Amino acid sequence: MTMTSRFRTVETQPARSKREYLMCAPTYFDVVYAINDWMDPTVPVDRVLAQRQWQSLVDTYRQLGHVVHLINPAPGLPDMVFVADSGLVVDGVALGARYRTKERGPEADHVLRWFEDNGFRRPLRPRYVNEGGGDLLLVGETILAGTGFRTDERAHTEAEVHLGRRAVTLRLIDPRYYHLNTALGVLDDNTIAYLPEAFDQRSAALLRSMFPDAVVATEDDTRSLGLNLVSDGHHVVLSAQATGLADRLHDRGYDPVPVDMSEFAKSGGGIRCCTLDLNGWSRGVRS
Repeated sequence: MTMTSRFRTVETQPARSKREYLMCAPTYFDVVYAINDWMDPTVPVDRVLAQRQWQSLVDTYRQLGHVVHLINPAPGLPDMVFVADSGLVVDGVALGARYRTKERGPEADHVLRWFEDNGFRRPLRPRYVNEGGGDLLLVGETILAGTGFRTDERAHTEAEVHLGRRAVTLRLIDPRYYHLNTALGVLDDNTIAYLPEAFDQRSAALLRSMFPDAVVATEDDTRSLGLNLVSDGHHVVLSAQATGLADRLHDRGYDPVPVDMSEFAKSGGGIRCCTLDLNGWSRGVRS
């Protein structure tokens, strides 16, 4: 499979480990309210372009050998395209979401029902506010758990108990990085990329200790939501505008795969937001 990047045109090999992702088409995507610092309802959304960009992301995953499953979008839920915020799956065990904002609340019901209908183990609606993969990121055997703006810190213990993984609390302090996945990206089971300035001193020090070989990002990388990335351990699918971050990833031996998702940045979302990793679950069917 040939893919063109700013680095070179190469025969990109399929991923060593096939992943399965859940995605939701941006049929109703729009910015009609403001619940984070990125959103401005006066700035129009080009839905045709959004659909084209989203389809390019789907095609990229499939070309890399991954499987994409689809959940039906629901009218009246313009942010449902950001399906990762609605759950976390570990070893086939599903944890649903409970949104802090009323605007997004119904999205969690749709995804929890999808988990229930598709054979996931012990699908759970959380007791505390928990914005799924927006604030809970699996790194090897550990869940990095964000708080500060959306997810309740008590939800970290709830996730730890239900999913059987240690949760490490990280506090975000800059409202531009309202979810953990806007300030930190998982590259493989041992490596992350992150923006230290997005975290309080304790959390930044903890990340330095846990991940001494991390890729340290800059604010230039995050202006295009470059850390809102998806990696299979080798290929790193990231914002096409995050060129500096892509250069550093390439220098570290990763294969950056740029995809333009600029229309979704108008809502404060990117590649990772659109991609719910179905860790440890397989139906063996491509949607």
